[in-house]
Amino acid sequence: MAKSKSVFVCNSCGHETQKWMGKCSECSSWNSYEEVVKATTSTVASSKINVSHSSVNVQSLVNIRDIDTDDEIRFHTGVSELDRVLGGGIVKGSLILLGGDPGIGKSTLLLQICEFLGKNLSIMYVSGEESVRQLKLRANRLKVNSDKLYILACTDVEAIGNTILQNKPDIVMIDSIQTMCIAAVASSPGSITQVRERTNAFMRIAKSEDIPIFIVGHVNKDGAIAGPKVLEHIVDAVLYFEGERNLTYRILRAVKNRYGSTNEIGVFEMIDTGLQEVKNPSLMLLSGREINVSGSCVACVMEGSRPILAEVQALVTKTGFGTPRRTATGFDYNRMNLLLAVLEKRAGYFFGNLDVYINVVGGLRLDEPAADLSVAIALVSSLFDKPIDDTIIAFGEVGLGGEIRNVTGIADRVREAQRLGFTKAIIPKNAISSMKDVKNLTIEIIPVSNVKDAFRVIK
Repeated sequence: MAKSKSVFVCNSCGHETQKWMGKCSECSSWNSYEEVVKATTSTVASSKINVSHSSVNVQSLVNIRDIDTDDEIRFHTGVSELDRVLGGGIVKGSLILLGGDPGIGKSTLLLQICEFLGKNLSIMYVSGEESVRQLKLRANRLKVNSDKLYILACTDVEAIGNTILQNKPDIVMIDSIQTMCIAAVASSPGSITQVRERTNAFMRIAKSEDIPIFIVGHVNKDGAIAGPKVLEHIVDAVLYFEGERNLTYRILRAVKNRYGSTNEIGVFEMIDTGLQEVKNPSLMLLSGREINVSGSCVACVMEGSRPILAEVQALVTKTGFGTPRRTATGFDYNRMNLLLAVLEKRAGYFFGNLDVYINVVGGLRLDEPAADLSVAIALVSSLFDKPIDDTIIAFGEVGLGGEIRNVTGIADRVREAQRLGFTKAIIPKNAISSMKDVKNLTIEIIPVSNVKDAFRVIK
């Protein structure tokens, strides 16, 4: 005989507890516990598994050498930046989660690719947030008018599943997973149990019917996908839209991908008619750059196999308070403090009574250590109010001893800098050996072993 039991579940990590707590003991989130009715059985559970010699429910094994992967099917979306992030296209039978801040462009991107996919494939677009008329108005603005695009405004997962099984579309898009509900689950839409069970239901449909399904996921105030972390473990790929709403550029990043690399990014620009892919992000990030201005240096980071150039700006000014301010946008705050300590200890530049501001132009975030040298050069340039030649680019990791350490992809970074018109590249001295096989280089290579050598070059 079944009976119900009430438990409290954290809506950030899914941790369960018997009583409500203000702070989650697993993920340290505040006010994240919600009461959930959980069905249990009154029978005594046994820790032993009953095993018999019967052939019932025995599955057949397949040797890995006998599995044929030559017929793997990937659907191209018509957007090369999205195909790059997905690893070459949409894999048949995959479940893809697309997350991002409200208004960042998730629904816009999915509706846009329907125009290209609808030429040869049937698409079922399920909306739990908009009516069919509202979707039509948005499709007209995006110039989407495919004959094979079918709209369904519904939130009942069971009804959606039956519709999918009956019509057998080639691709399904769910917008969004938080608005869907299962009547058999005794909890409100958007709760942890509902989100987990809905995703499991769509996963079973995708795998059993070999239909790729896109699901849009909301994010919480910390920028993570709303719902339990198990949601990201269920799906095959997790894509995040990054960018500021007041900026026109968007970055699509894969944080999980079972069928491709998680290092690739796609760059888009939001215009009046939707999202437009940016095929040359470096040129976009460097456009409008001022020359003969102190505190500016160009860095080069590797996003997957693609080198991307971005302008790093630093502003060092006298503080008006007892404690100087430190602000970093697009660069790790703790990494900035580390670089300031290295510059003071190893190079003799004092920032103790100065406010320091760092900004990466274009909304790009530089998480790679290769940007250390560019940030350090920009800081010193602003400290002495001395402009850096706009044809100089620098990349390298700065160690605690003030040494410049080697980074990966030196040859690709130098080629990209040369293609965009830079004439001098400051690189780590240990990277010279990797440049021997590079041909047709017209850019001047300047090797440096520590931060003092790098500063002598720009003075």
